[in-house]
Amino acid sequence: MDLLIKGGKVVTATSTFKADVAVTNGKISAIGTNLKPGKKTEVVDAKGKYILPGALDGHTHMAMPFGGTISTDDYFTGTRAAACGGTTTIFNFETQAPGQPMIDLVNEKLELAEKQGPAIDFSLHVGVGDVTTKEMLYGMDKVVDAGITSFKVFMVYDFGVDDGQFYSTLTHASEIGALVGVHAENNDVNKFLVNKYLEEGKVEPWYHYMSKYEAVAGEADERAINLAKMAGAPLYIVHLDNAQGVAAVAKARAEGYPIFAETCPQYLYFTKEVYKNGRKEVGLRPQDFVCSPPMKGKESKDALWEGIKTGVVSTLATDHCPFLQKEKDWGIVQKDGKTPGNFTTIPNGCAGVENMYPFILSEANKGKISFNKAVEIAATNPAKLFGVDYCKGAIEVGLDADIVIYDPKKNVTINNKKNQHGALDHTVWEGVECKGYPCAVYSHGNLVFDGKDFVGKQGAGKFVKQKKFKTKGPQL
Repeated sequence: MDLLIKGGKVVTATSTFKADVAVTNGKISAIGTNLKPGKKTEVVDAKGKYILPGALDGHTHMAMPFGGTISTDDYFTGTRAAACGGTTTIFNFETQAPGQPMIDLVNEKLELAEKQGPAIDFSLHVGVGDVTTKEMLYGMDKVVDAGITSFKVFMVYDFGVDDGQFYSTLTHASEIGALVGVHAENNDVNKFLVNKYLEEGKVEPWYHYMSKYEAVAGEADERAINLAKMAGAPLYIVHLDNAQGVAAVAKARAEGYPIFAETCPQYLYFTKEVYKNGRKEVGLRPQDFVCSPPMKGKESKDALWEGIKTGVVSTLATDHCPFLQKEKDWGIVQKDGKTPGNFTTIPNGCAGVENMYPFILSEANKGKISFNKAVEIAATNPAKLFGVDYCKGAIEVGLDADIVIYDPKKNVTINNKKNQHGALDHTVWEGVECKGYPCAVYSHGNLVFDGKDFVGKQGAGKFVKQKKFKTKGPQL
């Protein structure tokens, strides 16, 4: 026995109980009361604290090229930040270029990750960029064989799929044991509205929201679900952000379809008003909040919370994709320093990987949801959906000792300069108060966050292979 965490309350997705947790060779080796340490066992007193599984962030964009730059966090700095927020596994999106075999993309990005040295474990999702031929479509098979069983299509952007390509991707994925995620927004309507507002001289960040308002996403959510039904395939809707989409997911799940939805903390905390006013009290401008899809209105925020409570929303993830404030200012003057910018020239994305678990646990601590529900959506369900529940996502004997000790009495106000650990010059979470906070985080039984500083090692994280997806209905 290498580590013994004594006297805390273990929280799983379904139960809470007082117990000790033992760790041997990086695995949880025992759970029980009055466990006895060995002579060389490190003993940690967790009295008055919760013992939780490390979170899994199923949606990050580390080292991602976008809009003439690259997201500021790479596989090391982003996973360092994740570790300091209690997230012990990330799934990074990497998108296929036209004509590029998917397996070549995977090999290239695994090499990049190894070079940058992740601090915690990671896996990949493949963003589908070219399924225009059978050869390209069937390239999914080699990716699955390599241990990556999750893919993502885009219904928006110039590199997105049309409905026929989406349908063929769903169909083939279901045949090979893969899960397809979707960024659902109506591309044609979005383009029409963008052109309309620009022609009218409406260039401010507010019109980023207006060109992607609730119905632009809601219609695409409904269409994506219908395509999955037609294909007889499971579907995972990423960053669900609107009430119409929540209702569509609820209906499909009630009918017995394997439709799953993810939402993100930004859609549970902020609303569209940030695109008018920013958060001036903490030095944040409207452009700092530009991400896709944008935050929506209060009705959608409330619907998402209700979706979490009722099980309609299965997971919480971040869509972590930070940029510098000077890059966000390309919406005023573009990168060349001369050409006037607009809401379409702002790099899309916000930080969140360090804030996801503290935020949702804080909401649990305030009584909005249970701690069990927080663990379910941030750890257990992502592990099941992405095929790593054989080693992640719960406090269970035999699983990796990815453990968070959470102090419900430790209150923290987010301050990018003082207590955040990513490669950021700002965070949209600046000034947000968390009631309760992780006081220790372990990856494979090794301490990576001591309650203040990152104490892990660059390169300690390893690639985690995903099992094939086999779920036929809405229950995991």
